[in-house]
Amino acid sequence: MFVTASLAHLPKAEQYRELAHQARALMEGETDRIANAANMAALVMHAISDLNWAGFYFYDGTELVLGPFQGKPACLRIPLNKGVCGAAATTRQAQCVADVHAFPGHIACDVASRSELVIPLSRNEQLIGVWDLDSPIPARFDAEDQAGMQVLCDIYMQAVYKK
Repeated sequence: MFVTASLAHLPKAEQYRELAHQARALMEGETDRIANAANMAALVMHAISDLNWAGFYFYDGTELVLGPFQGKPACLRIPLNKGVCGAAATTRQAQCVADVHAFPGHIACDVASRSELVIPLSRNEQLIGVWDLDSPIPARFDAEDQAGMQVLCDIYMQAVYKK
């Protein structure tokens, strides 16, 4: 059974264990990156509280291009030297930003966003894209969220790149 409502009633560690279990089940036997990305965005958006955007940007060799997501319409393309997504893509390090308005070069696709968590996706040291979460709550994300989302991204990457 898949989440149809928030998991906010559970302790955060349990939320991420449940999400990981559900993500594995959703992606089992499926290697299409778009299908798996669409399901992951929907799963997370419906399960995690206080999000206003959850989705992927894929690297096209030049910049990040919008992929499957849940939330308001978003920026279509993000240069690697711009914003939180660009920083995660360039450094290949997760970016957990408590106040996006204080982040140099922040791109305000949705002015309601106040905090952001971006996990870079790479394979064999090649950039694939980023997994991006936005929240209207300042300092919404912490190390536990970052670790939980990293596990979900690992599940996604393993499903898509089983070869």
